Amino acid sequence: MTVKDILTKQPWIDPDDAPELDEHFFRHAEFRIGDQVIRPATGTLTRPGRPKSTDPKQQVTLRLDAAVLDAFRAGGPGWQSRINAELRKALGLQP
Repeated sequence: MTVKDILTKQPWIDPDDAPELDEHFFRHAEFRIGDQVIRPATGTLTRPGRPKSTDPKQQVTLRLDAAVLDAFRAGGPGWQSRINAELRKALGLQP
């Protein structure tokens, strides 16, 4: 076995370690008999993840001076949002 094989293989997961299906799961799960839906799923089982934004951000590649980047990163988490807010302010855009 090569080093690459060791790094890329998924660890074996014991199926007995799976979480128990509790009352919450069954209260919101979809029930079917064959292809017929008896009760559709509700809650997060139907809409996983966060809601779609009406104004989604776009990923770009941008080169910034190291000093500018260091200053924003020094403020801790959320530095990318702070850069976005400063750019919006400089352009006179609504927050």
